[in-house]
Amino acid sequence: MMPAAVTSLGSCTGVVASFDDPRGLGTVIADHGGIYSFHCANIADGSRRIAVGVPVAWTVAPGRLGQWEAVDIRPIAGRAG
Repeated sequence: MMPAAVTSLGSCTGVVASFDDPRGLGTVIADHGGIYSFHCANIADGSRRIAVGVPVAWTVAPGRLGQWEAVDIRPIAGRAG
């Protein structure tokens, strides 16, 4: 669910909150408090893995299950998680 603070699709920053490596599913928490799911295929560098607590930037997009999700997930260098 998209929080009221976000009124359009666009870029967000936050941290990786969870990641289930065997399933390839995770969540990120935006700086504004929104929580978005993602699939490992949405990690921009193609690694298909990302550690919990890593600061990231991503784009919010409509997901396959009718919910907003994080895509084009990129670690942010030099930012503490």
